[in-house]
Amino acid sequence: MVRWGLWIGTTSGVVLGMYMWFVELVTGKKVYTLLMNVDFIPVIGGIEWPVIIEWFFHMIISWVIGIIYVLAFTRGFLKETSRNLWLLSIGLTAFAATTYVPLTLLAIKETPAVTDVEAVIYWLVGHALYAITLRKTYYRP
Repeated sequence: MVRWGLWIGTTSGVVLGMYMWFVELVTGKKVYTLLMNVDFIPVIGGIEWPVIIEWFFHMIISWVIGIIYVLAFTRGFLKETSRNLWLLSIGLTAFAATTYVPLTLLAIKETPAVTDVEAVIYWLVGHALYAITLRKTYYRP
């Protein structure tokens, strides 16, 4: 079950990360920078991390979400219906998407403004892709 959660978290995290990277590359909006940013966290925030470590931090969060998603159904906390699979996927992802405001306010390095509507839309679209991937990779024959 944990491996399954790690797989779901990995696929979803890669989709989100690659989407944000592409958006930042094409538009210049620093949504990928925001996604990977840890500069405000005490102790680790003062370190100039290599990209692979920043990616690892992002994946840790995604793995936790994937494991919670799988355990909610395999441990019987939620009945495994199509509706519940979508609702939990959307709920977990919506919670993650709301981090735009606090991450932006706490960031030391340059990130999009809280009022940057275009960046917010990119952020929300990326998280919608995350929710879809989370749900679609949860498959049991």
